[in-house]
Amino acid sequence: MLINFSTSPPSSYSLIKISNSKLPISEFPLKPKTHLSKSHFSCACSSSSLSFYCKNQLFYEKSKYPFRKRFHFRTCAVSGFDLGSFESVLEAAGVLTAIIIVHESGHFLAAYLQGIHVSKFAVGFGPILAKFSANNVEYSLRAFPLGGFVGFPDNDPESGIPVDDENLLKNRPILDRVIVISAGVVANIVFAFVIIFTQVLSVGLPVQDAFPGVLVPEVRALSAASRDGLFPGDVILSVNGNEFPKTGPNVVSELVNAIKKSPKRNVLLKVARGEQQFEIGVTPDENYDGTGKIGVQLSPNVKISKVLPKNLLEAFRFTAKEFWGLSCNVLDSLKQTFFNFSQTASKVSGPVAIIAVGAEVARSNIDGLYQFAAVLNINLAVINLLPLPALDGGSLALILIEAARGGRKLPLEVEQQIMSSGIMLVLLLGLFLIVRDTLNLDIIKDML
Repeated sequence: MLINFSTSPPSSYSLIKISNSKLPISEFPLKPKTHLSKSHFSCACSSSSLSFYCKNQLFYEKSKYPFRKRFHFRTCAVSGFDLGSFESVLEAAGVLTAIIIVHESGHFLAAYLQGIHVSKFAVGFGPILAKFSANNVEYSLRAFPLGGFVGFPDNDPESGIPVDDENLLKNRPILDRVIVISAGVVANIVFAFVIIFTQVLSVGLPVQDAFPGVLVPEVRALSAASRDGLFPGDVILSVNGNEFPKTGPNVVSELVNAIKKSPKRNVLLKVARGEQQFEIGVTPDENYDGTGKIGVQLSPNVKISKVLPKNLLEAFRFTAKEFWGLSCNVLDSLKQTFFNFSQTASKVSGPVAIIAVGAEVARSNIDGLYQFAAVLNINLAVINLLPLPALDGGSLALILIEAARGGRKLPLEVEQQIMSSGIMLVLLLGLFLIVRDTLNLDIIKDML
């Protein structure tokens, strides 16, 4: 699971991308026994919408997408992640696990319903923590939470299946294989739609009214903000004399940047508290990386109201519009990531970060958790379609090459080298990011 905290502001707010690959990390040799479909998360989020939008508000743009709000996953207003309560961590981890299972179940069911042999279904990679077997399929939970995979015994001499068996995936017609490879993407799209539909029926879709300034939902005890007189519920109207406009894509990040640039130097904030307005000087503490921090959570200053559908037809209409809006944001964020890769590459984070963000969302309200899950599903679907090694799209590209060659496949060694190189890169990057994101947790940084 990889998250990209993009430094460049996107044109929209909900920005998570997810990726998938085709070989199990636990069976990585260049000549694996099985052809496998695996998924791992890769998420791209702008700093303005993820790192520093501190309440999980979902923005509603009346002029563009009626009935839709936009999601800002909250974390602390300074660098670092806050896992929050153990219960919220479990909820976030549960969301990620469900998304992995849904994606891999898509591959599994597409193969099973076509009579294609399947040998493994795994959540996670690496050493097996728990497993059981049923109908010649091994189901397992593995140590590294980087995704999951479905295994096919195409090149497994121990399976006892003849190499020319027509029910091996590699021996199936191109269309059958395309259906199996694409089924994970379809499953996540359907799951995202179901999640949004459930949200619409159960809690409604929020709409927002924006007001000037930045809201302070929470102030940490013993922090610089607490020490210098900020309280939860305050609205920051300006920083160092620069007034904030109504909510926009940069309003929170402007405040955060001003704080980060001023460690141990006074920052003058104009604050609204109830009917009063006054100025407070706050001196940010110095973070471990030399930036300033004041220990608050921030969110756009908006008021949210809920819209419930009057009937099922309207519920489907609300859901379709919300789904379309989220999908547009995912595509926009993908474009921003590729066009600004030199800036966004340094902001990639891993599964620890995404669980930390999800935990913060879960701590706020159930609305955010619905949106969090829907956005992750849509991102997983979009990223998996990219024609890159270790992605479903990469496997589809190989099948298209086969079709263009008149049904002649590339040599098996070439395919394995292409996929294995992608898997190795993802594995090394994922393990590096797990360590880095763990060190970036607030609780760990406070200990250092």
